[in-house]
Amino acid sequence: MDWPPIKKKPDSLAIPPNLQEYEAACASFSWEALRREFTGVSGGRGMNMAHAAVDRHAGGPLADHLALRWLSRDGDATDFTYRGLMAESNRFANVLRQLGIGRGETVAVFTGRIPALYFAALGTLKNCAVFCPLFASFGPEAVWQRLQRGDARVLVTTSRLYGQKVAGLRRRLPGLRHVLLVDGQGEQGEGVRSLPDLMASTSADFTLPSTDPLDPALLHFTSGTTGMPKGAIHVHEALLVHYITGRYVLDFHPGDVFWCTADPGWVTGISYGLLAPLLCGITSIIDAGEFDARRWFAILEEQRVSVWYTSPTAIRRLMRLDMEPRREYDLGQLRAVFSVGEALNPEAVLWGQNYLGLPVHDTWWQTETGGIMIANYPAMDISPGSMGRPLPGIEAAIVRRLENGTVEAVGEPDIRGELALRAGWPSMFRGYLHEEEQYRQCFAGGWYLTGDLASQGADGYFRFVGRAGDIIKTAGHMVSPFEVESTLMMHPAVAEAGVVGKPDALLGEVVKAFVSLKSGFAGNEQLRLELIAFARSRLGPAIAPRELAFADELPKNNAGKIMRRLLRAREMGLPEGDTSTMEAGVGEP
Repeated sequence: MDWPPIKKKPDSLAIPPNLQEYEAACASFSWEALRREFTGVSGGRGMNMAHAAVDRHAGGPLADHLALRWLSRDGDATDFTYRGLMAESNRFANVLRQLGIGRGETVAVFTGRIPALYFAALGTLKNCAVFCPLFASFGPEAVWQRLQRGDARVLVTTSRLYGQKVAGLRRRLPGLRHVLLVDGQGEQGEGVRSLPDLMASTSADFTLPSTDPLDPALLHFTSGTTGMPKGAIHVHEALLVHYITGRYVLDFHPGDVFWCTADPGWVTGISYGLLAPLLCGITSIIDAGEFDARRWFAILEEQRVSVWYTSPTAIRRLMRLDMEPRREYDLGQLRAVFSVGEALNPEAVLWGQNYLGLPVHDTWWQTETGGIMIANYPAMDISPGSMGRPLPGIEAAIVRRLENGTVEAVGEPDIRGELALRAGWPSMFRGYLHEEEQYRQCFAGGWYLTGDLASQGADGYFRFVGRAGDIIKTAGHMVSPFEVESTLMMHPAVAEAGVVGKPDALLGEVVKAFVSLKSGFAGNEQLRLELIAFARSRLGPAIAPRELAFADELPKNNAGKIMRRLLRAREMGLPEGDTSTMEAGVGEP
């Protein structure tokens, strides 16, 4: 189904967007010009991600501006100005220096959303070491994989997580020299030390080492939903993408209050939960609590959030509730809502328009891209269900792979193929750690091949089809799970849907849907048949699900993505594999 576009009038918006003329911005944009703007802001010492995000503001008019506001699970607020954030991150950088941790060595943090994580991230970057965040709900084996594959030299964690998940791994991690406990006291043997003690005994002044823009800065592991996790390496000049997407996509303005609900154990929680808002000199909200609809709306109201970045999972959960947010909460300060994690269904875009007074803007990117690559911009019309258009400075195309190992652009509108990006943007990953051949296989003919299938309309907007590995082959047809899921969500009873291919001797695969319902609906045989007929009437019998089952909840990882492999494994009675990336809360891109 083609959804009518949501028309935008930039001149009618309360605050004129930073990006108003898309075509003109694309024509004039230059990464080199932006690179020159940031080269040298580190006092002639190159381009350091943390210095650009914090210290350059702390040394100017924004020194006492609120940088981070941390909300405890009880709702108590702890504030950090840019000046205060500089001091705390300097102390952590000095701790690393005293421990003998140098350029290029990996510092892993395994804590959850607490202030110490953010001090450690920035301090690690200042020291020119490599910061590697770990999701706090990982099990011991998932932690070991990432610490071992990431060559971690330092681990920052809590006493509870260390005792439960790390202590038993130490013999298998000979390269892990230091464990710093954020709530520890004194020496505890085996290189386990108190981080507060170390921080208290070191200076708040730090001399920034010279930082090459191409020095490694971040190590983000993919979620490992299929096979072993891969460590994507990003460099300091990735900050250019964090900064410009903050301005052009998220549309940050001076005085904004920004809330990204992403867990810092994943790439979004660092690129946009930490770096982008700081690079743009605004205030960022960090919430230690898990998803709770009323807590979230209270935060939006009480903290006067103006820009909100969340996930399709969270939005779909909010859609299931019998709430009228604008009647119960003052959301007048909220100017824009964005989504990341998986493709956003059209119904979610329209729900935002109807219930928040603002459409939800979808954004597309990957761990490997390091930052937003394709988006729906505040000043541009939204085509519900579309990923949007490429960021200025990014060339995207739909390509097909050829037998000789090269690719060719499709060149025609609305033809499905693989989404590719012209290689060379600043936040492009520079390798998979210790996996050079897998890295090389991601590129062909100067393009980065994303593994996502999409199409591009004549209007220039891209539409997501699905991951190449998720496409269902049934009776000679190629079926996109996302397309079927979005159609099922058009039914008033359906809150979420997950679709997989089930092996079939005759058809190859049959399409099977798993559906969770909105409150007030019962999953009975009559509704099951009604939903199948509903999908058939809109998609046709070849694409619509032949089988449908009801589920109270669909399995998701903490990136908010439905874990179709788990649905498939459970349906077929196969081992589920690593489930440590499954969400502990929800709505965390």
